[in-house]
Amino acid sequence: MNTQFFTRMTKRNILAAVLLFGTALGLAGAAVTLADSRSIPSERIKAAPGQRALAVGKLDYVSPGLVITINSAQVSSTGAISVTYTLTDGKGLPLDATGVTTPGVVSLAFVAAYIPNGQEQYVAYTTEQATGAALGTITRPFFELGGTPNSLGNGQYQYTFRATAPSGFDPTATHTVAVDGNRDLTAYGSGTSYAGSTFNFVPNGAAVTVTRDVIRTQSCNACHDQLAFHGGYAHGMEMCVLCHTPQNADPVTGNTLDLKVFAHKIHMGSQLPSVVGTSTTPGVPYQVIGYMNSVNDFSKVIDPADPRRCEVCHSQTTGAAQATAFYQEPTRAACGSCHDNVNFATGANHAAGFQWDDKECADCHFPKGETPFDSSIFGAHTVPSDTNASYAANPNSLIGSVVVKITGVTNTLAGQNPVVAFTIKDQSGNALAMSALEDLTFTMAGSTKDYGYTSFGSDVTTPGYVSEDGTQGTCDGNGNCTYAFLHAIPAAATGSYGIGVESERLETVLANTNAQQTIETGTPNQVVYFSVDGSPLAPRRTVVQVANCNACHVQLQLHGARRNNPEYCVMCHNPSDTDASQSAGKATAQTVNFAVMVHRIHDGVNVVPAGGKPFVIYGHGGRKVDFSQILYPAMSPEGSATYLQDCAMCHVNGSEQVLPIGLNPVIDPQGWINPVQPTSSACSGCHVSEAEASHFLSQTDSLGESCAICHAAGAQFAVDSVHVK
Repeated sequence: MNTQFFTRMTKRNILAAVLLFGTALGLAGAAVTLADSRSIPSERIKAAPGQRALAVGKLDYVSPGLVITINSAQVSSTGAISVTYTLTDGKGLPLDATGVTTPGVVSLAFVAAYIPNGQEQYVAYTTEQATGAALGTITRPFFELGGTPNSLGNGQYQYTFRATAPSGFDPTATHTVAVDGNRDLTAYGSGTSYAGSTFNFVPNGAAVTVTRDVIRTQSCNACHDQLAFHGGYAHGMEMCVLCHTPQNADPVTGNTLDLKVFAHKIHMGSQLPSVVGTSTTPGVPYQVIGYMNSVNDFSKVIDPADPRRCEVCHSQTTGAAQATAFYQEPTRAACGSCHDNVNFATGANHAAGFQWDDKECADCHFPKGETPFDSSIFGAHTVPSDTNASYAANPNSLIGSVVVKITGVTNTLAGQNPVVAFTIKDQSGNALAMSALEDLTFTMAGSTKDYGYTSFGSDVTTPGYVSEDGTQGTCDGNGNCTYAFLHAIPAAATGSYGIGVESERLETVLANTNAQQTIETGTPNQVVYFSVDGSPLAPRRTVVQVANCNACHVQLQLHGARRNNPEYCVMCHNPSDTDASQSAGKATAQTVNFAVMVHRIHDGVNVVPAGGKPFVIYGHGGRKVDFSQILYPAMSPEGSATYLQDCAMCHVNGSEQVLPIGLNPVIDPQGWINPVQPTSSACSGCHVSEAEASHFLSQTDSLGESCAICHAAGAQFAVDSVHVK
């Protein structure tokens, strides 16, 4: 095999590319719009570890950034393919690719491909030969590297491809060229900048009318942050679709790398029938052999958005020209990628029997039927918790047919028992009886300066909060209810406290049919705040918002369907709480403080290699949950996995830069330091090694932590400086 640059990904790189959050059911792919040139992305800069984006002393003569603008492309009558492009920095100043007259060498990769008339996917001109046990030697798409572009001056270049269009090529077909790469400024303390661009054209000069534009990069970036692959030589779906076509495969395993199959299989991962196996046939791992013969195993991938939610990737709001393809053009290849136990040739596991071509797929699998769980595209991919009475009008509307809303709290002074006023109604505002709910719980915690450690009585075993059964409240015929807490606000309480609500409902869908299902659904968590001593109201600080969570998770649901809002989660997942009640007799208790737990979960696969201990929590009923395999899907500009630099994907309003974080020490029985101070604890969610813990300890004394001296906003090592996206 060649250098296998086409599959230049480490195990983490390729997993992060399409891991958790992107379902891509249907004809996955994207291409540029009819605009002549499009940057993908316009600029990505990664600073060297521990450095700002640019060393202050070098600011005067080094302007970071890389922008690639393709100006034109052509295919001559003899088949010579060429592209002209301009290289500029982030301020629009022209660059010398050799790094002689401007800082930083620019390294580029080039791709050329076309869409045959009457077809929908690309065929690449730029190819390589690759050899493997399953397929022997094949010819597949590849980058051209190491060529010598001709400088036209002022940052403009012309590159003539080594690959050529064959004799008799079609000059009326859509052609696309791509230029992608990086600018190395590490010698100047500014890391590496990444950029890419594609350009559509028709060789005979006609207007471009045919494109490959099914999924836009912005859909992928909701979870992947910056879709990047192959060591930083491929960015965005516009690049992906040029090479990941039916022309492409892994010759070692025989698995196709056609995007509409490849992406679906990765996102299905652990749920693939071929991976799960049967009672008589063991599952087979889904693997692709990549750069340096790395084994990239996707068999443990879990999509937190649920792979049935097709529109997570196939968004209908991005303007993609073929956005409706996934439900208007079902094919055996696309559908069989997830349903890979179906044999269309024999009809095995296919209700309609054998299927020799795609002509009849849409006869049964039409876009949308009248009910969920039917054979329509939307019906067959219905997530049970997404169903409700309005399915026919909006097949992707989320459940929430019951809304419990706190309308007020009285008796809110220290020593008093709060009385919660609330309503129970359906989506249309109609009153519902308490019996409409499976359960209802109110949780009280305080003070909002930092939860944890507050005792609500000797009979309360939950540290820092108290939860009570709201179904013991009373309601009138209009859905107006009240509940009086059995436990009082502590007599010595000061500041502000909060009360939150959670509830669930069991709903029957398609009653009295053979598709009847009982579905457990949750109602939105609401938290209200009140002063317990007459001081000004002070709500708990906002660190993350559920909208950020749902950018990837779509519908955050935890502990069954009861909990769905981090503002509520932090009341229980506080500094004094652990999993001791569930892990007793099984293991040492584990902290479940939100700042530690969420960081540690998302950092998953990095924790142990970075010198930490496996993060294991015992949940309800003593269920052991090991997060060591979780791979966060955000990607670095060069395509590295579990890239945690972009704090704003979760945090809001720069909350990660506000130091100190909290007031209360965190109980951390399995940590290097126990208890650990709040800021150190939050940082230890990712910085897990003993050496880093030693640093935390060295910066803590009887007066508290000194973290803010170096790491507060504007400081030398501020959070936004050391976590450069």
